[in-house]
Amino acid sequence: MRALVPPLLGALGFVALWQAAVLLGVADPVLLPSPAETARDTWAALATGTLAHDLGRTVTRTLLSFAIASAIGVPLGVALGARERLYRAVEFVVDFFRSTPASALFPLFLVLFGTGEATKIAVAAFGAALVILFNAAYGVMNARRTRVLAARVMGAGSARILVDVLVWEALPQILVGMRQGVSLALVIVVVAEMFIGSTDGLGQRVINAQMLFESGLMYGAIFVAGALGYALNLLFLLLEKRFVHWSGR
Repeated sequence: MRALVPPLLGALGFVALWQAAVLLGVADPVLLPSPAETARDTWAALATGTLAHDLGRTVTRTLLSFAIASAIGVPLGVALGARERLYRAVEFVVDFFRSTPASALFPLFLVLFGTGEATKIAVAAFGAALVILFNAAYGVMNARRTRVLAARVMGAGSARILVDVLVWEALPQILVGMRQGVSLALVIVVVAEMFIGSTDGLGQRVINAQMLFESGLMYGAIFVAGALGYALNLLFLLLEKRFVHWSGR
């Protein structure tokens, strides 16, 4: 319970500042509704099922793109990390596309996959896979050499060292990459829902509410997307503490 106090205080402080800005008339009430009005509009959209449907579609797209990214990024990153010279040969390509804004790649993916669901999932999976691959490769390359040498002295072959030593040594870094990857996948999916012919999803709900001047619902959809990202990040932090208890030892 003590751990919940600081986040709750931070949230209450944010709401208090927001309410103060409304009372002081910092912005037009149409553009900046009160926290109570935003909560009312958000709850109404959830109760009617429209916002809940959008949330479900965004979660589905995010998890699907993340699953594809993990299935590609983890094994490929481990394989490249185990062959450092090979990774150095492709490092420029990985870093180049990892540093390129995903929105700049939308036209390319539209040409390849059209305007349907495949584009949103593919571009999010691509961005997340590069982050996961990068962390997995460096996790393997930075594995403790003493443990690798100890396994080799005891007669373990290259395949056995990779599976029983390097993968477990790299697992904390892999999970860090997966945590970053799922957050990035959510960001890309929401942006794609805004601009790539969507009829549902949180991104589409935000952009539609903005065009119709439904400011309360717009802010509500933004906060729901933020809460989803926070929950996914928290879930991976809990998984790291639960299953990678040897990290740093």
